[in-house]
Order: sequence, then C-alpha cells, then structure tokens
Amino acid sequence: MKAVWYERTGPAREVLAYGEMPTPLAGPGEVRVRLEASGVNPADVGRRGGGYRPMEYPRVIPNSDGAGIIDQVGDGVTRLTIGQRIWLFNGQRNGRAFGTAAEYIALAEHLVTPLPDNLSFAEGATLGIPAMTAWCCLCCDGPIVGQTVLVTGGAGAVGHYAVQLAKWGGARVIATVSSAAKAEQARLAGADLVVNYKTDDVVAKAMAFTGQRGVDRVVDVDFGGNIATTLKLMGTNSTIAVYATNGNRTPVVPMRELMEKCIALRTLVLFALPPPLLAAAQADITKWLAAGPRIHNIAAQFALSDTAQAHLAVEKGDKLGTVIVDCAR
Repeated sequence: MKAVWYERTGPAREVLAYGEMPTPLAGPGEVRVRLEASGVNPADVGRRGGGYRPMEYPRVIPNSDGAGIIDQVGDGVTRLTIGQRIWLFNGQRNGRAFGTAAEYIALAEHLVTPLPDNLSFAEGATLGIPAMTAWCCLCCDGPIVGQTVLVTGGAGAVGHYAVQLAKWGGARVIATVSSAAKAEQARLAGADLVVNYKTDDVVAKAMAFTGQRGVDRVVDVDFGGNIATTLKLMGTNSTIAVYATNGNRTPVVPMRELMEKCIALRTLVLFALPPPLLAAAQADITKWLAAGPRIHNIAAQFALSDTAQAHLAVEKGDKLGTVIVDCAR
C-alpha cells in the first residue's frame, strides 16, 4: 500500500517519507479499512514534530482520524461488516504505530463507527477526535439540558462540534472567538452568544447573559491561558472540562478559588478515557448525525503524497475546520 511515515521527529518536510509499505491484515477483533480520507489534528502534528514525547516506535504512520470502507474483518468481529462506510478515531494511539496517512489501516472494531450515507468521506474524517472530545467534555458528567455552556475557541475543530452538540443536548451556548470570520462560524453552529475575546469583555458579557449567575460548564481549549478569566464567570457547582492548555503548559491551579465555588476540574485526553464512555460518545454522535443537517468544516484537502503540506497547514494555526488528506489520490 501507499503510505506516509516518519522514523524520527522533526519538521514535516524533513522527516515525512512517502512510499510503499506492507498492507496490514485484520487481526482478531479488528477490521481493515480501505481509507478514503485522513484527518490531521494538532496532536498528530505535535507528535511528528517531537513536541509531545520521544519516538514511541521505530516507524510511525501519522494521523489518527479517518474514514473509508471496511474491506476485511478479523475473527470475533460482530458489529461491523465488509462494505460498510465508517469513520474512525485514535488510529495512531494506544499501542498502534500506524495511523491513517495510508491507503489501509487495521484497528480494533470499537474505534470504528458507521458513517451515514449523506456524509462524504472527507466530512467523516473531520469527526474522530474533535467530535469525540467535544462530546466527552460536554457529557461525561451527565446531561447538559438547561445548562449554560461556554465553549472557548468556538470556531475550532473541537469547539465547533462542541457548540453544535451542546445545542442538540439542550444547553444555551456562549462561544468565544478571535475574529469576525470565526464569530460567523460559531453563530452558524448555533451559539446563542458569541464574544470576541480580543475586543470584548468576556466576563461582563457572560455574566450578563446568565443573569449574573455564571456558567455551568466550560469546554476549554486553553486552561492555562484562560483560567484568570474563566474563574470570574463560573457559577457555583460548575465544571471546567479541559482538553488542551497550550498557552501555558504548566499553569498554577488556583485551588482555593475553585473550592470556594465548588468548581470541578475535569481534565481529559481521548485515548485514556474508559471504553464505556467512548462507546456512549459514539452512540450519541450517531444519533446527533441522524437528527438533522450538521456542519463539518473542511479547512483544506491534500493528496496523500502531500501529507507534509497538510501538516504545515495545521501548524500555521489559522485554519477553520479540519485539514484532510485524500488517501485515494
């Protein structure tokens, strides 16, 4: 099969190679997917660049999300069948060196979910880690119906899905953004209030929106960078769900202030969450997709041989949506 890989971390153009690799076989409990699209996440780029940890394997095929068609099933697979259109997450995680920047991938069936016929493979590849992370941030502590949710970075890959899922879940949604273009994306996703954190007073607007009560839950893209502001707009018995903290990798946690409002701090990374929670997320995302039209933002598309360019597009940091690699070309 054609694939892209790296054998050392570093700049995309220097370390990513494109060529032939053996086509994997589906082992027990696994399915093999003929990949049509691969989604590139910031974590994939960070791992390839060496910003997360040393090389875990001698050779890595990057990218963890994707979509395609099952063409082989291993012993013990009961939920999925050959010929099904699917989307997947955590392809290059949890002991798997080979991700989705390839023509094929073999992985455990619990990481694979049927893809509705009305979604393209590129749209399916935007789901994966962003949609799963958004759902887990919103719902891992119970229903959000009637709550007020603040989504920081409401136009980002995770944030945009969090806004849509929160509205579907019955919450009122505040989204913070950094530009007029991103504000429009957050509104299209259904946000009830959009605040430009560069020009507006986020605390004043959020408190006014909640009648000075504060928000019930925050889905936070940057705990360390946001905490000074976030603390001022949290309600009593609320929750901050954190999936990234790139603005400050080692923030000081203001424990006393959190305690005084009984604010729960929920930190998560998708590959470490328990399987029953992930299964609940997959089931709910399937229901959400079936319940009406959804927005799946594709920032750009590249050929498999141009995966290095796809990684550079993510590194620029100005994308709206998910960068996709077309595995079939």
